[in-house]
Amino acid sequence: MAAGKATLCTAGIFELKWLYCHHTWHGENINSFLHLGGLRTALYNYIFAKKYGGSFILRLEDTDQSRLVPGAAESIEDMLEWAGIPPDESPRQGGTAGPYLQSQRLDLYSQTAQQLVQSGHAYYCFCSSQRLELLKKEALRTGQTPRYDNRCRHLRLDQVQDKLAQGASHVIRFRLEAGVEPFQDLIFGWNRHEVAQVEGDPVVIKADGFPTYHLANIVDDHYMKISHVLRGSEWLISTSKHLLMYRALGWKPPTFGHLPLLMNKDGSKLSKRQGDIFIQSFQKDGILPEALLDITTNCGSGFNTHRIGRRIDELISEFNPSKITTHSALLDLEKLPEFNRIHLQQQIEDEEQCSLLVKDLQGQIQQVHTTEIQDKEVLHEDYIRRVLHLRKGHISSLKELVSPLYSYLWVRPSFSSQQVAALTAEAQHIASLVLRLIEERGEELSVDRLGKDLKNMAKQTKATKYREVMKLLRLALSGLQQGPSVAEMMVSLGPAEISHRFQKLLQLSDNN
Repeated sequence: MAAGKATLCTAGIFELKWLYCHHTWHGENINSFLHLGGLRTALYNYIFAKKYGGSFILRLEDTDQSRLVPGAAESIEDMLEWAGIPPDESPRQGGTAGPYLQSQRLDLYSQTAQQLVQSGHAYYCFCSSQRLELLKKEALRTGQTPRYDNRCRHLRLDQVQDKLAQGASHVIRFRLEAGVEPFQDLIFGWNRHEVAQVEGDPVVIKADGFPTYHLANIVDDHYMKISHVLRGSEWLISTSKHLLMYRALGWKPPTFGHLPLLMNKDGSKLSKRQGDIFIQSFQKDGILPEALLDITTNCGSGFNTHRIGRRIDELISEFNPSKITTHSALLDLEKLPEFNRIHLQQQIEDEEQCSLLVKDLQGQIQQVHTTEIQDKEVLHEDYIRRVLHLRKGHISSLKELVSPLYSYLWVRPSFSSQQVAALTAEAQHIASLVLRLIEERGEELSVDRLGKDLKNMAKQTKATKYREVMKLLRLALSGLQQGPSVAEMMVSLGPAEISHRFQKLLQLSDNN
């Protein structure tokens, strides 16, 4: 496999394509902001490019001016960078294959379209939108597939020149011919679709002078020296049409590979109307990019293993294009928290990545508990790092740690004398026992040792059972009756904070 570049393009409302350029790529379209299907296509292209020494290029298709979404271009690049698959060349990064916005490449498309017209492979079409709509309605009425009837391909040269001289609105259509050559798809094998039998001649230049996808993508692939194209399997049928254009222009086409689609676990199509499939929503919900990449490859094919917890370098090393199947990849997003839990645990165990998690959590704590924090010690790195290590394997995202269940870690809890009295009449005695235990243990607290100590301590009460003792300790420590073990809570908080909270319990008991 030759080394090269991987390219991602977007059109319409920024529809995406991922290209492995001159050894470049391209994948499928997505409208608007980047969603899970688009990320998966980009990921396969990125992995392919990196596996075979290529570069990953982002190309933005902005030729459908009516569907442009403000901010979408920037967001797409932001999300690729967040996901850990940043483009090597892009509108933001620059590079040798640019320009990377198709609206800046219009001269190339216009020149190519004129070349096709002059060689007889394309023609001017003057049919009105009303006529095309009537054709469509008639076809539907008779139960046929709507298609253009190729009327304008039969216009004489003088008729065309007269209409152009009059300034008549027109498009340019490519002349489909019979005799499509078969091509070998990297995934679907030998394919051939006689498009001229089922389709009308496609528009390649619209009335506004902008190209359609069919022309723009082959022009860009040619001039960007694309050697391989990876895109969604919905483009498989169109490939024969694109090959006719390559042949008409005398250009060598790239090698194509059509990826099976990413579907919901019930086999239904991922829809952009599912708001939760946009990458920004996963980012907002505290999902780690590594978990997102892992689950989208885990449910598909093309890898030597399917274990949970693979990072991008492992995905690249385990990638095997010959293992990509034609079956749709069924995505079960209910499993995402488990993927996130495992990747979060891995990051906590990595000192450098854990430092980044600490900074992230510091920001979240300050945002959620801005005015409630009584002791700034809870924002110290050592304290947060200790909390993370104690909770690793138990939490699925950092966001959980700023939920009410864990507020005791950052904010001192409140509880009433009535709550205490409902549990035991020995609260003062139990608080004194805890304070003595903490003083004896000093700074060295461990969950296992404390667990044993607390059981022995509970035997020193007169009438309070072990279960009620633990409920009282949990109340004093967190104000709650659920959460991690009492011993873990104590280790998390540390001796000074434990003492502060049990002094409060002692004072509350004294006042009653």
